[in-house]
Amino acid sequence: MTSFEAIPLPDAEISYLAQLPLADTPEAIMQGLITGTAWRAEKIVVWGKTYAQPRLTAWYGNEGIAYTYSGIRLEAQPWTETLRDIKQRVEKLAGVTFNSVLLNYYRNERDSMGLHSDDEPELGRRPTIASLSLGAERMFLLKHKSRKDLKPVRLKLASGSLLLMKGETQHCWKHGIEKMTQPCLPRVNLTFRRVGG
Repeated sequence: MTSFEAIPLPDAEISYLAQLPLADTPEAIMQGLITGTAWRAEKIVVWGKTYAQPRLTAWYGNEGIAYTYSGIRLEAQPWTETLRDIKQRVEKLAGVTFNSVLLNYYRNERDSMGLHSDDEPELGRRPTIASLSLGAERMFLLKHKSRKDLKPVRLKLASGSLLLMKGETQHCWKHGIEKMTQPCLPRVNLTFRRVGG
């Protein structure tokens, strides 16, 4: 039986599934994605300075779907057979239809994702984001945007696990993946979302 475990946080609807049923092992799927994905090394501008993002990314989705974040505009590549299969499995459990997925490739312990919210206008006011982790277990950091009395929350995301964020989560919380001090094997993360309502 596959059932989500609710993560009790104020101003958020977050649930965790330890193992999403997949067509192959999480590690085999990750290796296939690493070798078969057209990864991009993006640059972002922070306080007037340009930096290389500390990870590789790729954007797939329905035809004509585009996504803009941190000044980067991505045109969706067409769904691959693997990504379409994973999407259908995620949709069945999440009860939501997604039209796109952002892939992040964390090559080692130096790759990371700064604190942010998936709150771009094209995602809507209360988006559902489904995040599948493959490969090395990394720490997922959550920090409330306005309540200083709430300590940051850290969740270990196992290979093959699915994290579902809904409701007010993106409006009230930021999340990210921290760098690690110890050597770390690769991780690929897939965040399914619905762009344009």
